[in-house]
Amino acid sequence: MRNQPKYNLFKNTIYALKGLKDIIQNESSFKIELLLACVMGIIIVCIDVTVVEKLLLFITLMGILIAEAINSAIERVVDLVTLKHNKMAGRAKDVGSAVVFLSIILCISVWFAIFYTNFNKIF
Repeated sequence: MRNQPKYNLFKNTIYALKGLKDIIQNESSFKIELLLACVMGIIIVCIDVTVVEKLLLFITLMGILIAEAINSAIERVVDLVTLKHNKMAGRAKDVGSAVVFLSIILCISVWFAIFYTNFNKIF
């Protein structure tokens, strides 16, 4: 049997906000990415592109934050299981880092494509 309480929208929202607060307070990579996402969010609002393009830019930014949160969760679980150096634990952490890396590559690619195709409207 799983150790899971009944679903409660209010309590689950509180848990999610606690997790978000914790990751902001304790993960320097997330802080940097959140700051960049805020700056890039302002750019999204200010540039002259379609709503769909703005949405794509926003989604890719959020993807980085989501990937970083997943990576942090993986790292914490691995550290909870073992503090000793373990090959499989290291591989799990590397895969989490790869998720972040791939999300950054995707974000850069989408931003480049949208800025490239709209260069005359933006600048």
